[in-house]
Amino acid sequence: MFVGLFQFTVIDEALLAQPSSPIDDAMLVNMTIIGSVLLLIVGVVFIVRSFTRSIFKIKHAFDLTVLSIMVPKEKKSEGSSNASQEERLEQVREEIGITETIFATVAGLRAQRGIHKWFKGRNDHFSFEMVVHNNLINFYVAVPHKLKGFLEQQINAQYPYAHIETMVDYNIFTNKSSIVGAYIVGKNVHVFPFKTYKKMDSDPLSSLLNVLARVHEQNSSAAIQFVVRSAHRKWRRKGVRIVREVKKGEKFEHVVHRNFFTKILKQVGKGMGEQLATKDSTNLNQPQNHYQLSAMEEEMLKGVEEKLSKGGLDVTIRMVSASDNPDVARMNLDNLVNSFSQYNLYRYGNSFGAVIPKNQKTIIQDFIYRSFNEQRDTLLNTEEMASLWHLPLHSTEAPNIKWLGARKPPPPPNLPAEGILMGHIPYRGQDYPVRLKDADRRRHLYVIGKSGSGKSVLIQNLAVQDIQNGKGVAIIDPHGDFAEYVLSHVPKERADDVVIFDPSDFERPIGLNMLEVKDEDQKDFAVQEMISIFYKLFPPEMIGPMFEHNMRNVMLTLMADLKNPGTIIDIPRMFTDDDYVKMYLKKLKDPVVRAFWEKEMAKTSDFHKSEMLGYLISKVGRFVENDMMRNIMGQQKSGFDFRDVMDKQKILIVNLAKGKTGEVNAKLIGLIIVAKLQMAAMGRADLPEDERKDFYLYIDEFQNFITDSIAIILSEARKYRLDLIIAHQYLNQLVNEKGRAEIKDAVLGNVGTICSYRIGPEDADILAKEFAPTFGAYDLMNVEKFTCNTKLLVDNQATKPFNMSVYAPEKGNIQLASAIKQLSRLKFGRDRSIVEAEIMERTKLDQGTSESKDDMIEASL
Repeated sequence: MFVGLFQFTVIDEALLAQPSSPIDDAMLVNMTIIGSVLLLIVGVVFIVRSFTRSIFKIKHAFDLTVLSIMVPKEKKSEGSSNASQEERLEQVREEIGITETIFATVAGLRAQRGIHKWFKGRNDHFSFEMVVHNNLINFYVAVPHKLKGFLEQQINAQYPYAHIETMVDYNIFTNKSSIVGAYIVGKNVHVFPFKTYKKMDSDPLSSLLNVLARVHEQNSSAAIQFVVRSAHRKWRRKGVRIVREVKKGEKFEHVVHRNFFTKILKQVGKGMGEQLATKDSTNLNQPQNHYQLSAMEEEMLKGVEEKLSKGGLDVTIRMVSASDNPDVARMNLDNLVNSFSQYNLYRYGNSFGAVIPKNQKTIIQDFIYRSFNEQRDTLLNTEEMASLWHLPLHSTEAPNIKWLGARKPPPPPNLPAEGILMGHIPYRGQDYPVRLKDADRRRHLYVIGKSGSGKSVLIQNLAVQDIQNGKGVAIIDPHGDFAEYVLSHVPKERADDVVIFDPSDFERPIGLNMLEVKDEDQKDFAVQEMISIFYKLFPPEMIGPMFEHNMRNVMLTLMADLKNPGTIIDIPRMFTDDDYVKMYLKKLKDPVVRAFWEKEMAKTSDFHKSEMLGYLISKVGRFVENDMMRNIMGQQKSGFDFRDVMDKQKILIVNLAKGKTGEVNAKLIGLIIVAKLQMAAMGRADLPEDERKDFYLYIDEFQNFITDSIAIILSEARKYRLDLIIAHQYLNQLVNEKGRAEIKDAVLGNVGTICSYRIGPEDADILAKEFAPTFGAYDLMNVEKFTCNTKLLVDNQATKPFNMSVYAPEKGNIQLASAIKQLSRLKFGRDRSIVEAEIMERTKLDQGTSESKDDMIEASL
């Protein structure tokens, strides 16, 4: 259009030189009018174009999806620490080259063109961003909706362990923020190269990241935004022309200068352009000495050729700094601008300069919209772009980077389609449910992780599903929250199945007698478990062989009458009341135990008896003298039948909140209940295997409630359908006072499915062998909250480990839970006054204590 107007002007001047005539005057007027109209049309077109682009700029902003990208901060192998500086530098370049591959695919996209794009503006740009937000450096990419899948595939291809998360857009501004922004543009012709990572002695991004890491004072934030789109393929033409002319002997300055004016002349007009170009060509083509390139110029010429050999990208570099303090905001911006100087090549290369607009409102608006600014763009090739923006490297030591806690490998291909829902695997835009089959649950589930990592959420969800699916469940909770949560999710139709064992309910205590057995075969197991429980409660040096010998014989005697057994509370009276012993001797059939009373105890002096009594009472006394424990363990008949709970698929909820029950009391009750459940499971041997229904035992902080017999449960109880779900915090909890690790070995050697939340370095070194080669120790130590690294058993075969997210807890029915609690205490508890009267009548504790004291005084005299 401008060429046509210029031609009209030339014709008008020619006409003016000739004698005027009425016709010529009319023609001149008409042509002037036509020129004015054309100018007006051009102006209107550009005004409409500007208005249209401003509208679509906002529309394009809402067509973007913001992706947060995190990679794990994982150290390389130990051998790399001994590598030379050159080898480490080569490693850095290789890692940055991975991002260059991603930019190469972006540069390979076809640049949008056409009249509609000329009017509306292109919308095929990506925004690669580094943002200090909430004192952490985040890496974001804003991508058009239609290209989201394309970019995710490219990132995942180059960074298999990167975690890409679609997020709601961030906001770095506050109401008090003082905001200042700037553009970074190239100062020289676009074909001249910038300094790249291949010619630097370290990662160039480290300088930018260290500046961003210091942006944390007075509610400060900052962002560097690279709005990138593929360049039109004609961008190389000027570079090719420069290289060709310089190689013919021309100087860089002359070639660049001439090409610049030639371009302008072609836009002004064909006629005058040809004359000026001819004149310029005549002057420049006069004989002159052939110019000899210096070594540096040859190197820079090679740099231009190298830049032309890679994909081109149009880039708008925009940075914004915000702070409550205007001086701090400006200082942070200046620091960011200065950090770009490392990319400058000052002689026959390109360098960056900052442009700080006077109208800051526009740049802030463009930052929010992620608009491409064609007046402030710079042409970079993929190598230069990768030098400016890439994901942090393994060697990056800048602080405050938001790293991925652990790797996110793909889900195994053989995830079950049935079974209990454990969690889900969000992976590359899809969500994969994780289920555990009933048959695989018989090999037990083991959950480990630090406090607050999310263990309870997982086992709560599983327990609720089992209850809602009509399964038999027992829950042993040392804190109380787990029990209360599950109780609030019990369906109304299962209210009758619930047994709530709460030791802190003083008014209606539920009986729990460890010495109550179903048959003769269970006696030895019950006695041995009770002795093991004492070993758990007291230091080993306080127990000893004499304690075991006396306690074993006393307990076997109290168990002589299966229909009317004694209790632990009866033990003191067994050593002070001979008549009471004779009551049980009538039912005693074991000759060895009978010999203990008739030969050994009968020949023991009162003095030695008193010593023995004091020794035993010191162990049993804390339960005899405690009202709560006495009323629970002193009842001869347990408040419920454990075998009945298992076979009829009932729900047993044991709330051992230590704040109400006491730590030692809670541990003792928990140990007894686990032992009773194990006895009930073993008693299922009288049922055909196909009639045994699965019963799920959930134990939180399970190290407190197990003895060495846990190995039996893990290896054999599955045959009797007692399936364990056990959780605790760290492996050393499974090592006893003597340093023996039988329980730890039994757990790791027998459990089928393992869920590892965030753990400490010692445990990570051990469990890394279980999760190798998918996860290393670093991954196990840096798992995100409410996610766990999982090794799932599928059809009795372990899958490849994966990272699983658990579902958030749901709100329950508190009113229904309260009603079920009242129903349970009325059904299974007994009135306190009745229980106390029965215990005192049977044990004579109010008399036995004083009598025993008198005996000890007499014996000592």
